[in-house]
Amino acid sequence: MIRTASSAAAAVKTLALSAAFGALALASAVSAQAADGVKIGILNDQSGVYADYGGKWSVEAARMAIEDFGGSVLGQKVELMSADHQNKPDIGSNIARQWYDVDNVDMITELTTSSVALAVHELSKTKKKIDIVVGAATSRLTGDACQPYGFHWAFDTRALAVGTGGALTRAGGDSWFFLTADYAFGYQLEDDTSKLVKQEGGKVLGAVKHPLNNTDFSSFLLQAQASQAKVVGLANAGLDTTNSVKQAAEFGLMAGGQKLAGLLMTLAEVHGLGLKSSSGLVLTEGFYWDLDDRSREFSDRFFKRTQRMPNMIQAGTYSAVLSYLKAVKAADSKDPDKVAAKLKELPVDDAFGRNGKVLANGRMIHDMYLFEVKKPEESKKPWDYYKLLSTIPGDKAFFTAAESGCPATK
Repeated sequence: MIRTASSAAAAVKTLALSAAFGALALASAVSAQAADGVKIGILNDQSGVYADYGGKWSVEAARMAIEDFGGSVLGQKVELMSADHQNKPDIGSNIARQWYDVDNVDMITELTTSSVALAVHELSKTKKKIDIVVGAATSRLTGDACQPYGFHWAFDTRALAVGTGGALTRAGGDSWFFLTADYAFGYQLEDDTSKLVKQEGGKVLGAVKHPLNNTDFSSFLLQAQASQAKVVGLANAGLDTTNSVKQAAEFGLMAGGQKLAGLLMTLAEVHGLGLKSSSGLVLTEGFYWDLDDRSREFSDRFFKRTQRMPNMIQAGTYSAVLSYLKAVKAADSKDPDKVAAKLKELPVDDAFGRNGKVLANGRMIHDMYLFEVKKPEESKKPWDYYKLLSTIPGDKAFFTAAESGCPATK
């Protein structure tokens, strides 16, 4: 085939046009990506058993973090989305998939309910997207279920077990019976606490499983009462804990000499119960509004917006969102690999976490606090509910990366 000068010129012109159109398409794609901004999703229970535990209050805490950061990062607006997963893993996974595939959400956080968190955690691994779990407890998230883009922030079942389980056993509560929520979180909390009880020389006399969002605990409490265990451990949360405590009082468990341990109990549940019903309970949290000036300043601002003080889930969500935005800025990119590396590199020092650090398995290490709920006459002002019994250093409260069972750290 003989190519003429005119045909060669036409070919060059066609190539130039193709290159121009290619460059224009690339520029449009980049522009569209920039227009998408940085998207963060709060996925949690907003209408069920954990609605006060996290719920819309966590959404407000995330909004505060975005505002405190300045509302944008890398020249892009930060957009906040939220949805109610109804404590169902299939619903949670479907929402997360829609957010990742269609809405271009960059990070999902809060993720109350361990079964939902584990499902979204696995999806995030597949999609190579960042998730930062705050409201779910299972230590498996940074243990055997760990993954490169997954993080766990405010607390976990191991830290709760070390705090409440270890302290009560050492104080003489050396026999235990568990009321356990019948799903992943309850199993792990019972298992982690049982191990700590036995390590401290105590024994577990039995356990009973109850459905999530249960209302009648009478048969379960009768079994706990019959066990004559010194401590009845509530391996549940939210309204399940509130209902357990109320009905335990009606059955006279505490009056009969048994100690009730709220293994995952927060300020929200204590507020719902009132001091008359909850005084004397021992619990572990990673945050309290009246700890120091920084916690009070944040909590006062939160209160003005919500008319309530934050618990560790809401304060932890604030910290998770703020830390993510700091990591994006430090990485100078939304690229998940680069952001994940920065999350593990940057210290955590904010209203929630003091001198926090993120381990190789994604676990954020920070101090935890053992509290006792005050008697009504000891409370001097609204929301003055806790007496600090002890501070548990982060390296004592949480598994090390090597201890966690995370395959990536072996």
